[in-house]
Amino acid sequence: MSCNPAEDRLIVLRHPDLRRYLTARFLVGMATQVQTVAVGWQVFSVSGDPFDLGLVALSQFLPFIVLILPAGHVADRYDRRRVQLLTYALLAACAAALLAISMAGLTSTAPVFGVMVLFGIARAFYQPTGQAVLPNLAPIGLFPRAVALNSSLGQVATIVGPAIGGALVVFGVESAYALSVALLVAGVLLVSGLRGGGRDERSREPVSGATLLSGVTFVRSRPIVLGSISLDLFAVLFGGATALLPIYAGEILDVGPIGLGVMRAAPAVGAALLAAVVTVRPIQRHVGRWMFGGVAAFGVATIVFGLSTSFALSLVALVVMGPATW
Repeated sequence: MSCNPAEDRLIVLRHPDLRRYLTARFLVGMATQVQTVAVGWQVFSVSGDPFDLGLVALSQFLPFIVLILPAGHVADRYDRRRVQLLTYALLAACAAALLAISMAGLTSTAPVFGVMVLFGIARAFYQPTGQAVLPNLAPIGLFPRAVALNSSLGQVATIVGPAIGGALVVFGVESAYALSVALLVAGVLLVSGLRGGGRDERSREPVSGATLLSGVTFVRSRPIVLGSISLDLFAVLFGGATALLPIYAGEILDVGPIGLGVMRAAPAVGAALLAAVVTVRPIQRHVGRWMFGGVAAFGVATIVFGLSTSFALSLVALVVMGPATW
């Protein structure tokens, strides 16, 4: 085994199916980040109403919440490779629809909300299925490295994607949507070429309310897990500022779409920095205190960001928000 962690992770890429799948995940992650920047900027440019930015987030969030339990069940019972392929295809169709709407001349935000509902439906199935496919593809000896590489690629996509999206929006949201379509189509083609990733046999357990809610039952039976999830959920749900970033980029900080992309990437930069620190010096004591401290830091950083009129200070606050809820 190599002494270099980076070389250990790259060994995963010698496995054809893992190489295809991890590349597809990276491209799809990049595409969704580019698209998110373009949608936020376009909606606020057309309507000028902050409430519409909230509706963009809500139109994605509600389908995700409603369907996440059935989606997990689908990932357990059906061929995960096919389910993932369908979700990628739906994501690509959403990006193509946004491109077509923009090229036709957007005068109302309603069509964008409709597309984002479909996008939320696709995400509801994409996330649990994507997590379940990897163990089916990776040999046992390569699984830890595959997970590490997948996580690293996800962080890179979350950092680089918004920056690219912001730069492209300068030339028009159509260019950002076009790149998103191209990346998603590439992801569809890569996943369609997988030879593994499905299930050897389907679950024969009948669908019931108990099976759909088994995950909820598990979490409720473990107070520590329930408390930590609830704390993070309420902090991010009621204190998240990312949905309003187009307002700050366009009116308060006056940094335009490039600044918007940089601000979207800032929390991921902070989370990546914390991940690097924790890898070297893992938290072994007083985990609960660190968790509460992280939520408190998130709250303070959110207040600072809300009051700031300085781009540099706003970036610092956003960077702090990322690791505070990591």
